[in-house]
Amino acid sequence: MRIGILGGGLAGIALAYFLQNNDRIESIEILEKESEPGGLCRSFHINGICYDIGPHAIFSRDDEMLNLMIHLLGENKSRLRRVNKIVHKGSFIKYPFENELSALPADEREYCLKTFLNNPHENEKADNLLAYFLKTFGEGITRIYLKPYNEKIWKFEPALMDTQMAGRIPRPPREDIIKSAAGISTEGHLHQLYFYYPRQGGISALIQAFQDRLNDHVNVFTGAGVSGFKRNGDQWQIKTDQGGACDYDLIISTIPVQKLAEIYQAKIPQDVQAAVNGLKYNSLIIAIINVQKDNLDDSFAVMVPDENIIFHRLSKLNFLGESYRRDDQSTTLMAEITYPKDSALDKMPVREMEEKIIAGLEAGRFIDTRKQINFMETRKFEYAYVICDLHHQNNMKTIKNYFSGQDVRLCGRFGEFEYLNMDAVIRHAKNLSEEIG
Repeated sequence: MRIGILGGGLAGIALAYFLQNNDRIESIEILEKESEPGGLCRSFHINGICYDIGPHAIFSRDDEMLNLMIHLLGENKSRLRRVNKIVHKGSFIKYPFENELSALPADEREYCLKTFLNNPHENEKADNLLAYFLKTFGEGITRIYLKPYNEKIWKFEPALMDTQMAGRIPRPPREDIIKSAAGISTEGHLHQLYFYYPRQGGISALIQAFQDRLNDHVNVFTGAGVSGFKRNGDQWQIKTDQGGACDYDLIISTIPVQKLAEIYQAKIPQDVQAAVNGLKYNSLIIAIINVQKDNLDDSFAVMVPDENIIFHRLSKLNFLGESYRRDDQSTTLMAEITYPKDSALDKMPVREMEEKIIAGLEAGRFIDTRKQINFMETRKFEYAYVICDLHHQNNMKTIKNYFSGQDVRLCGRFGEFEYLNMDAVIRHAKNLSEEIG
């Protein structure tokens, strides 16, 4: 059997890794449109600094997948204690927000505590993300932090999102909230408290570690975007942007569902196309800013719910180790901005965007003055975050049923159009490989 994998991101590379020793498989070819594999797990370089598409971190509740990633990295890894904070009214508050209510002004602290302990929403049905926040955290924590931050990062109304994201935001114990309001330190999201990260090479080192273990049954072709594919008898025929054509017995797609529908050379039923058109996602701008001095103290990442500051998160790359520092006299920051395609943010000129980022750094007092900036670089990525709106699950059920009936398998964050972290992407790849096997 010859297998063609569309897309060479983490899902595609991991699939090949798990499938390569299957005796039924003669060859596996990965077709990647970019000049290097990795997808959202690519790393870039500027003036000797390595950076990712957002601040990646290797952690998981799935011990098997976590141990696999750690094993693949070998000696090229560090174990770090996460230090994340939230900026609220000019003060840094420990992340997650509910773990340091004592840092809030007295009236907000009381509001959060009382509406958590005496929550009229507690027994209500949580059929959307906003309802889940109110039911789980009460009105104070929801109104002061969760709602504004989620509106900012998703650029979408939380009341119109389903609860698929809820599992990432566990309910805090009642005693922890009481301690938090009293100034007694607590920890939330314990599975994220420590994380691993490559000592060198950024997160693309994980992709390289998978690639280094691919055998001669696997070939990865870069600069090989797919322009069309169709059924040709018992096989699939794929055309690439380079003009070549390849035949495969099985196709696995890890590329965005919208792109898959575009290149499929068959008439897609109207209801399936409507489901594809109904899928929502956010694109991402990342800005790398090297500064002479910052005011983030020991933080790795800072959440910024303030609607007047353009970025929703600011990360300090020096936190990741020696290889991510340009020198001892400067700090490299990463600002992230989400945006819907064709929005005002998408159409904003780069210089204007950078000016707004710099203004946000000054307004949030993350730096003292723009004169401290040594250099800056911005990049845009179209597919970054899946938005799980109220129609998302039905849309994907329609799409998956259709392509499954066409004998096309889907895998990965945008292949399956699910909000999957790296560990979940690798788990889905392993599960699919076993299904095929």
